[in-house]
Amino acid sequence: MSETTTKKVSRARIAGAKAAAIKSHGKKQVNGFSEFIRTQGVVGLAVGLVLGGAMTVMVKSLIDNVVMPPIGLILGSAEGLKGVSVTIGKTASGEGAVLHYGIFLNDLVNFLVIALVVYVVVHVLGLDKLDKKKE
Repeated sequence: MSETTTKKVSRARIAGAKAAAIKSHGKKQVNGFSEFIRTQGVVGLAVGLVLGGAMTVMVKSLIDNVVMPPIGLILGSAEGLKGVSVTIGKTASGEGAVLHYGIFLNDLVNFLVIALVVYVVVHVLGLDKLDKKKE
């Protein structure tokens, strides 16, 4: 072999060795990151945030448009549960002091339904098994 060919082969071997070292190091980093995610519960947190954000609009629409109107009809409010209130007295100026407890109840129902939906989705998809148990 000529001297130029020998140098090229030598450079190719060095480049191949560097590439293998980089690949090995990169694989260790990915494995370490994956281990961190599984042991620290980051997957559960991420799943909760994504599903909670994605499902909020749909569940809120279901509650506001399907669940609350019949409840409001039963309670005598055209606005659903949001319209339920009680007058607790009169102010000094003669205006009624109104306690709008229906808005709180509506938000409570929203929260409970969203929490239930996220719980069911996580268990149905088996996402609760992604996190490693801490020892």
